Amino acid sequence: MSLPHPVTGARFASPVPPGSGWPDDPGAATTPVAHAPAEVVGLADTGDLAELDARVSVCRACPRLVAWREDVATAKRASFAGEPYWGRPIAGWGDPDPWLVVLGLAPAAHGGNRTGRVFTGDRSGDWLFAALHRAGLAASPTSVHSGDGQRLTGVRIVAAVRCAPPANKPTPAERDTCAPWLAAELALLPSVRVLLCLGGFAWDVALHQLARTGRPVPRPRPRFGHGVVAPVGDLWLLGSYHPSQQNTFTGRLTPAMLDEVFATARERGGRDVR
Repeated sequence: MSLPHPVTGARFASPVPPGSGWPDDPGAATTPVAHAPAEVVGLADTGDLAELDARVSVCRACPRLVAWREDVATAKRASFAGEPYWGRPIAGWGDPDPWLVVLGLAPAAHGGNRTGRVFTGDRSGDWLFAALHRAGLAASPTSVHSGDGQRLTGVRIVAAVRCAPPANKPTPAERDTCAPWLAAELALLPSVRVLLCLGGFAWDVALHQLARTGRPVPRPRPRFGHGVVAPVGDLWLLGSYHPSQQNTFTGRLTPAMLDEVFATARERGGRDVR
């Protein structure tokens, strides 16, 4: 059964078939699909950002994650029962030539896995995009759904693991299977000067990837903390608490704290502080 997209009104099945007209869908019916970790390694070596996004968006290399994301897209949350779910991996999104990359953990089951855009359609995304807008980096303070007109300037948002995991906890094997997508993406973003990690999981993944690509990661490795800044060659690694409900509801992370992180990012990235 097909259902109308909340923004365009076009009808789609859940999960959404690649190339069927979903707004900002990077994939096509002919996009090559990775079915195993070794195939991820091979397909990530494309040398083209748009093609990399397309290949990410159809990946099927982790059976547990594929089953979970598609089960969620079929069963749905009651409040979203009348709309289609994306139900596929989430490619990086934003400015194709960014100076800042924001790295999160994974898409939310009823957020990115529903809307098709990272950090979109959930409470964490509400906090993140509001902060990006206050920092002059997002066109709008909200990111509701693909096709809503939101745009980022100088920023790209990426997830360390591209599929929604059960209980928001990918396994080490799933993390490692997804890693070549991130490594390839960072290699295709030569203007990046700041890598902002939302949470300890993203921080550890970033350090591992930077070390694997030959970046001079400090020894001992810097420990994650909110506001921690570490130089890694010509990059600055910057930490922030994740804007999860657990952190925002308890006051562990406040809007002012996020604003300060983005002010630090602008400073270290050589941008004028607003």
